[in-house]
Amino acid sequence: MERREFLASAVSTGAGLLVFNGPLLGATSPNNKLNIALLGAHGRASQHYGGLKGENIVALVDINAKNMALAAKVFPEAKQYVDWRKCLDDAKKLGLDAVMICAPDHNHGHMSSWALNRDLHIYCEKPLGICVEEAHVCRTKWLAKKDKLATQVGTQRHAHSNFQRVQELVRDGAIGELREAWAWGSRQIRRPGYLSAEGQPPDWLNFDLWLGPSPFHPYNPAYFSGGPGANCLQWNPFWDFGTGQVGDMGSHTMDLAWCALDADVATTAAAEGDKPNPDTAPVALHASFTLPANTWRKEIDLHWYQGGMMPDGIVGYIDLKKIGHGAMFRGSKGLLICDFTSRVIVPHAPDSDLTYYKPRPKEQQIPPIKGFVEEWMRACKGDNKTTTCNFDYSGKMMETMFLGLAAHRAQARLEYDAKACKVTNNPAANEFLRRKYREGWPLDG
Repeated sequence: MERREFLASAVSTGAGLLVFNGPLLGATSPNNKLNIALLGAHGRASQHYGGLKGENIVALVDINAKNMALAAKVFPEAKQYVDWRKCLDDAKKLGLDAVMICAPDHNHGHMSSWALNRDLHIYCEKPLGICVEEAHVCRTKWLAKKDKLATQVGTQRHAHSNFQRVQELVRDGAIGELREAWAWGSRQIRRPGYLSAEGQPPDWLNFDLWLGPSPFHPYNPAYFSGGPGANCLQWNPFWDFGTGQVGDMGSHTMDLAWCALDADVATTAAAEGDKPNPDTAPVALHASFTLPANTWRKEIDLHWYQGGMMPDGIVGYIDLKKIGHGAMFRGSKGLLICDFTSRVIVPHAPDSDLTYYKPRPKEQQIPPIKGFVEEWMRACKGDNKTTTCNFDYSGKMMETMFLGLAAHRAQARLEYDAKACKVTNNPAANEFLRRKYREGWPLDG
């Protein structure tokens, strides 16, 4: 059995202990390492270099020759590609086990879909695609292969223990019966429309491959004028390249609420805010969703606010605007308000004396995530069954968030069939669930 087949077998059969601790395969054995391709070799990927040095980085993909040179200094043995499609077509030749996707947002859905078609483990930086259909396709494909492939979406703030504590408080009844939830982000970056043509792409940048599956737009250096780690803010407000704050900090902040809600894809979505722009995602936005009931709570409403729009604090002495990115839960007994690392309970019903709530013992608390990327790599090798932010969990969240953007563009309340990936009450709105791709860039490639 080839080494890659052995790793895949370990995931599906639960043989992870053999991979890690068996008498024949020690922790430093070559067979205990993953063969990984970095799709996007520098930028965000550079934040993972340290954790990846224990694996085999066999391929680097980047459209920026300067970034490729920086990555090649760290991984000199890796084969270099400019076109990620060619790299994935060479998956067997390279002996690939996994890909780490750190490319711009408008490539995420395609890269993930193509990698799943080749039975590769995937770590994909957020968001999982930039439209409803992309999130839906990636989630559905992974669910058919979840017993043999590990996936993780890069909402790494989820590793803060506060996520688990908030989840426990909500589900254990600290605020009584859950009635409603909110999440919000304060960032405001306005763009009037796509940038006009200016100059020519430099020799070190393959602008055509940077556009990837998106429709053609002329080169403008302003798309690349941001500093390290923040250049995404130069292009993600535009529909063909991103989803603005929904796919940026929204991926992180909504995760605070989603973690506690144990939610499925929304059945309805409505939105208000900025006037729809054919070029850019809204800055000011309030999207509201109906989440179906589950085994421990009734159907509830979930809200997303951004760009200066904010929920009512319900109790006047709490100024939610002082929390730049946060979430709030309302129950029959009180409120729970939180950000990424802290939380507070506000009892507000006449009988909210907290005697009805008993904290779970320390030994019954949800265990911490021991390294967010490391959790994924352990799952790839079969050492644990799944990951915290896999394509099902994160895919449902992003499919819901993108549905809110579709409601905003349609200027209508949408009823949604998640199984069919279809708006059922407004056929014209279905065009906003997907996007157009250039020839040669199919989503199912």
